[in-house]
Amino acid sequence: MKTSQKIATILVTVIIAVVFLFGNAVHAQAKAKPWPVPDKDKAMKAPAKVDAATGKDLWAKHCKSCHGSKGLGDGPKAASLKTAAGDFSSATFQAFTDGELFYRTSKGRDEMPAYEKKIPEANDRWALVAFMRTMKK
Repeated sequence: MKTSQKIATILVTVIIAVVFLFGNAVHAQAKAKPWPVPDKDKAMKAPAKVDAATGKDLWAKHCKSCHGSKGLGDGPKAASLKTAAGDFSSATFQAFTDGELFYRTSKGRDEMPAYEKKIPEANDRWALVAFMRTMKK
């Protein structure tokens, strides 16, 4: 076998291995378990005066590292998570009620931290919800 053929064979093998390993990592993240929210929390409504600009600032400080600047789940820490960070621009995500988003942001679970202590003001967490709504496609 010529040297160029050996190199080509090695490159193809490496590419297949990388695709296989990357595919398994993405697939493992995709298996996020359901995240039920109590009915009373689902029905919660945001206060009338919520500032998405405040939410944007809080997002940059607390959320961007995992969820990315545009909420695509592509932040620098996202690849190291066991579950996908989610695509907040998707129709599936945007279909959640404001109450569901507020509850999940406040309570957290698994790798998602609870923010009711880190962001103690409920209006600030509602501002995050308002900012998440700006990510809609």
